[in-house]
Order: sequence, then structure tokens, then C-alpha cells
Amino acid sequence: MSRIESGRMVLRQEEFSFRQMLEQINTMVMSQCSEKGLRYECRLIGGVSDYYIGDDMKLKQVLINILSNAIKFTDAPGSVSLSVERTALYNDQSTLKFVISDTGIGMDPSFLPRIFDTFTQENSHASSRYGSTGLGMAITRNIVQLMNGTISVKSEKGFGSEFTVVISLKNCEHHGLEQARINPSEMRVLVVDDEEVAAEHARVVLDEVGIKADTCLSGQEALRMIDSQHTRHEPYNLVLLDWRMPELDGLEVARQIRQNYDKETTVIILTAFNWDEIMDEALMIGVDSFLAKPLFASNVIQEFERVARKNNMSLFGQKKRAELKGRHILLAEDIQINAEIMQQLLSMKDAHIDLAENGEVALKLFEASQEGYYDAILMDIRMPVMDGLESARRIRALKRKDSVGVPIIALTANAFDEDVQRSLQVGMNAHLSKPVEPERLYQTLEELIWERDCKK
Repeated sequence: MSRIESGRMVLRQEEFSFRQMLEQINTMVMSQCSEKGLRYECRLIGGVSDYYIGDDMKLKQVLINILSNAIKFTDAPGSVSLSVERTALYNDQSTLKFVISDTGIGMDPSFLPRIFDTFTQENSHASSRYGSTGLGMAITRNIVQLMNGTISVKSEKGFGSEFTVVISLKNCEHHGLEQARINPSEMRVLVVDDEEVAAEHARVVLDEVGIKADTCLSGQEALRMIDSQHTRHEPYNLVLLDWRMPELDGLEVARQIRQNYDKETTVIILTAFNWDEIMDEALMIGVDSFLAKPLFASNVIQEFERVARKNNMSLFGQKKRAELKGRHILLAEDIQINAEIMQQLLSMKDAHIDLAENGEVALKLFEASQEGYYDAILMDIRMPVMDGLESARRIRALKRKDSVGVPIIALTANAFDEDVQRSLQVGMNAHLSKPVEPERLYQTLEELIWERDCKK
């Protein structure tokens, strides 16, 4: 306090890892809360970056001072929380708002104007019970003011307290991804969290470094989305699963992912809690790793790479592919120009194509062929006489060995998940949206034919 009052306290202006600072705070606070039987939660809202320029030591001191008080004056089974939100972005500065809340003993509103004065406690009984010098809040306010920030408090006797600190930090170009072996834009991630704010925060932070992320709020929705992407042959590289969710929790979703798919998708459990109690079960299920909340993009990429190296796998789970040369493809397409384009694309790979103008003709051609003659079927969905869904359903129902194993790929202008689900329900293997990208067409055919050949 004497250093502050004499003007000898100076702020550093150095690049620091906001992520690491927050991890250090959370590790300490979570341990203290666990010892007292309190619940602790840390949340990030908005585009909080991995790195800033400022004095992380002083900022950490401010937050720890307030959090330590929150823990001290809260009894079990209470809770303490910290939220961080970027409220403004102007030129090279970001304004961050920190809100620390607790469910503790609270304070009388009449005392609040004096809370930041030196050597001040609300009453001597609280001081003797909880141990306090009355300097912590005064030091905290002075550091915040030194940072040109503000600090405020709301409280009510018996209903806890809420402190709000607002400061500005200089932005930093450093994203902490220089050592990454992967291109973030090649990653496709699904974030599953029943709290919409947490899910959206994860999407925002991943998007800021170029990672495409989808979000959903339940385990059931996650399984449906994973199914749809798998059918499109654009599987998620990574699924980030919240541990504690209603109905299907993260462990059960992970279990079903591993039952339905191989290791093409990395599964990481997200939690704000200590995961020791579920670690053994999670690893047996096939969970690849764990990450603590709140989420930072650099953590996601580093952990994804670590899992890939540990499992000695390709970072993006590339599948083996068969040659298309000499393969027989049945194409069901009623629009002539579309049929000509598809025939030209397949001819470039030296594949043989039989054209059917509707689903009924496709069914008859397949019935008349020798078993195993067709290596794959490309099936337009909307066609006259018999549509692609009905044609695929009838092909799958035929009493011949190849009717079950032949890959059937839906071709449609409809890219909605409901259309993908309908394709799945009649037994199709994949779903390609029109106009079909040539490389996507080749990859899907080559992968499915390879899988079919391996099962023979």
C-alpha cells in the first residue's frame, strides 16, 4: 500500500498469455473452492483473445484478491464464479469486463461506499471469524485505477456479492499458433454444450483463428449432426463434449460416437470441474483427452495435435481410396445436362457409366445386372416415375448379396439435415449436394468403394 501511495508502483507493458494467466487463477481458485465444498465456474463471453499487452501480474493480483474474498466469505454449499467479457474493441485496444460473483454472507448496502477505504471492515465479528486486515480491497481499487479502469460492487446482506472490474488492454498479434503443424482452416469442429453462452463462446474463439465450428446444445442433437456430416463425407475432425449435460452426458455421447465410428473423429471432454473421477471410465470408452473450461483456440489446436501424435494418426484421419479406373457406376439422373456433366467427370477417371433416367429404370438395371457388377450407385433424389429414395429402399430390399453392400450416394440440391436423414433412413451411404464438386465426388466414390471391397 505504501508503494502505491508513494507513486512507486509502475505498470509493465509486456506481451502476456491471457490464457495461461487465467489457467493459473482457475487452478488456484478451483483448489480452494474444492477444499471448502464450493462450486466454482469460469466463463468467457465474446471474443477474448489468447494474448494481450499489459501487466498480467497486477491484473492477476486484482482478480485473486477479489476471488479470495469471495471464497473466504462464502460457506458450503455455495458458489463462486468469474466471467470475462470483451465489451469493446477500438483501434488497438480491447475493453474487458470481469465479474466475480458469490453466494456468500454479503454486505449491507450502506457499507458499500466505504468498502475500498483502507483498514475498513463491515464489522469486527466478521474480521475475527474470517481474518482480514482491511487492505485487500483498497489495494485492489488502487491497482485498477492505475490501469485506468473501474471497479464497482453490488451486494445485499445474506445474498452474496458481485464485483465488476473494467479495464482496457492493448491487443497483440501473437495468437500462439506458430508451432502448429496444421492449418486451422482445415479443421471442422463440433462443440456440444447445454449452456448456449459457453457453446457460442467456443464457436467465436475458434472462428477467430480460422477454425470452422458448429455448435449444439444436447447430446442427441450432437449424434444427429455427427451422423449427417459422416453421410456427407465431411466428418468432424474433432468433437468437444461438455461433461455434465442433462439426458445424455458427455461420456454417453462419447460412448455412442465410438460405437458408431472409428478413430476418424477425435473426442475431447470439456469440463469446469476436476475430471479425475471420470478419467478411467472416459479413457476406456475411447475419449482421447480432456480440456478445462474456459476454452482457448490455442489449447484446442495443441491438444488435437498431441492426440494425433500419440495415436500415430493422420491429423485429419484420411481414409484409403480405391481406383475408379474400370469401375462400373450406375447413375440415376433425369436432367440431361446434369447427367452429361456427371458422365464427363467420371469418364475422366476411366470409369464405366450406365445412365438411368429415373429411379424405376435404375432399379431394373440393378436387378438385371450380375451380382457385384456395379461398384457404386449415384442416385438423384427428385426424379419422375420413382424418386431416388424409393429406388434406394427397393434396391436395399432385394434378395441378393450385393444389394446391401453396394454404395449408394444421394445427389440432391437439398443440403438440409432433414434430407440427409431421409437418405440415411433408406440405406444410402453418403449425401452429396449439387452442384457436386469433382474432388468431393471422386473422394466419396473412392472411399466407399474401398470400404466395400474390404468387406467382401
